[in-house]
Amino acid sequence: MLSEELRNKYQLIIGLEVHAQLLTESKMFAADANKYGNAPNTQISAITLGHPGTLPKVNRKAIAFAIKMGLACDSEITRHNVFARKNYFYPDLPKGYQLTQDKGPICVGGYVPVQLPDGTRKEVILNRVHMEEDAGKSIHLADEPDTLVDFNRAGTPLVEIVTEPVLTSPEEAYAFLTEVKKLVKYLDICDGNMEEGSLRCDANVSVMLKGTTELGKKVEVKNMNSFRNVFRAIEHEHERLIGLIEAGEEVISETRTFDADKGTTASMRTKEDLNDYRYFPEPDLSPVVISDEWLNAVKATMPVLPRELHKKFVEEYGLPDYDASFLTESKDVALWFDELCSKTQNYKVASNWMMGPVKSSLNDLSFAMEDFPIDTDSFSALIALVDEGQVSYTAASQNIYPEMLKSSGESPLEIAQRLNLIQQSDESSLKPIVEEVLATNAAKVKEYRSGKKGLMGLFMGQVMKKSQGKADPKVATKLLTELLEN
Repeated sequence: MLSEELRNKYQLIIGLEVHAQLLTESKMFAADANKYGNAPNTQISAITLGHPGTLPKVNRKAIAFAIKMGLACDSEITRHNVFARKNYFYPDLPKGYQLTQDKGPICVGGYVPVQLPDGTRKEVILNRVHMEEDAGKSIHLADEPDTLVDFNRAGTPLVEIVTEPVLTSPEEAYAFLTEVKKLVKYLDICDGNMEEGSLRCDANVSVMLKGTTELGKKVEVKNMNSFRNVFRAIEHEHERLIGLIEAGEEVISETRTFDADKGTTASMRTKEDLNDYRYFPEPDLSPVVISDEWLNAVKATMPVLPRELHKKFVEEYGLPDYDASFLTESKDVALWFDELCSKTQNYKVASNWMMGPVKSSLNDLSFAMEDFPIDTDSFSALIALVDEGQVSYTAASQNIYPEMLKSSGESPLEIAQRLNLIQQSDESSLKPIVEEVLATNAAKVKEYRSGKKGLMGLFMGQVMKKSQGKADPKVATKLLTELLEN
């Protein structure tokens, strides 16, 4: 572990490259199915394998998805798009080259706003978002000398989201990845599943002396299958690079792999010069021209973005930033909550329900929000029952809400009546109960009147017990106060 003094001597610089597989039905340049989990080598064709004489054809939906990503990031959309061949050899790259964008990415510049752990916000500046096709997958089975190759993934459409080197901590990198995952899911262009490889990240890491302007030599870390591992890999490289420099050793610009078990990185190969890829325009594809009509059609399909909902929840509904951040983590949850708020004015109570009982149900019962059995009309009626004092929050959350989850079709009021949970709010019916409680606790009443005001909780507990939990707390408190003070 490096000392804090040594760490503070250097500035950590991070740039991220995020690959997001697009949710199209077919591949980027072929009609083969784009689907995860099928038997190996069953989603391939002569085009995917690059057989002589075959011609690729651009997937129009993939282009539209890339445009949506650019619009969400406030990027400039390139109207004249040309694909290029990026030449390199991997066993799982069937054509010996990858179709990608070189000089002219479909989205230029832009930013992704993120919220950091300390509550501050930062706009992470993007260099570009470009399109390309995925490679296949090499499979190394335990104790087997051979490498198996599955080409099902080859040709899957990707967008690569490339930041400028503006991130300065693992925490910032984590926050950026979290926001990108949220964004692609809101846009419905990628499922964000890192375990299945549909969202992958490479990190470019370097360090420089504070006060200087020249960036240090960078290393690229690959093979990270979770945001946590990206965080750990950056932490490791931060210390490793400082250690090399302090020991007078040269930092080698290279590609490294991350070992999740050990929490360390290891060299894979020296970093290729871009010239090694021998980029040249793909001769079999005509340029893709994005017209005003096409661009406007894509704009018309843009959903509400998480930052827009966050702003609405804070400014219109008056929710704390914490609530708004929680509620916008998932598109389905955010939209369901927004609909609920069109049917109740008690926004904070609605938020508390979402962060409490509803969240627990989604986790414990493995519900997706789209499968949640309670509609917003019924839920607003449940909130109203508590607001109106007809039932207590305890009865609503512990008795009525679980019954509603069973999809019985009963309204919250009908359930409350069936379970005999309607609160007693009539003073004339509650006063005898309160008087009885005070009469049986005469000694405690004397202590209360001598200054032990904390005994009010004991009296309330007795009233609730005798009323079988049906006493309206506000009315009971009022009666207790009147009788104790007079």
